[in-house]
Amino acid sequence: MPFTPFHLGPGLLFGLLLLSYVDLPTFLVVSVVVDIEPFLVLTLDLNYPLHGFLHSFLGGTILAFILAAAMSKVRSNLSPLMSFLKLEKKHSFKSVLSASLFSVYLHILLDSPLYSDIRPFYPFDFNPFLGNSMFISAAIYTLCILSFIGGAAIYAIRLVFRRRTVVNRPRSFKQDYY
Repeated sequence: MPFTPFHLGPGLLFGLLLLSYVDLPTFLVVSVVVDIEPFLVLTLDLNYPLHGFLHSFLGGTILAFILAAAMSKVRSNLSPLMSFLKLEKKHSFKSVLSASLFSVYLHILLDSPLYSDIRPFYPFDFNPFLGNSMFISAAIYTLCILSFIGGAAIYAIRLVFRRRTVVNRPRSFKQDYY
């Protein structure tokens, strides 16, 4: 896996690019929650693959539905934070579920070229994405870093255009006289 925080880069980039269709907080949370599996394997010293069932499309899909249900319950609690960040947007279960599924699949696709224990098409025992080059690892980490920079740039551009829109907004009669 790209070290778990590295998944936030693609999560931020794609979450902002697809902001009209997906819920950004869900996209970011789910992009790292998948790695609860290796965390538990390492922490509890389990006799289980580091990247097991949750790193498959089947397991990831089940996890995505569970996380979508959980995020849809707590999502309204994140509205003040999203408003503060100037990223407020109405959310629906559809946008939360879309974010959850896309984020899980992106996580699996980023991890699959790196680790031989990942079986993305479980129950089938193969990984067609596995690469045998250290350049693939460097390329994926670089992609994650560049994605974070790209996401940060998109966020900054959104803030600038939002500020210009607010400053240049025509005043209403009510604002002028009441």
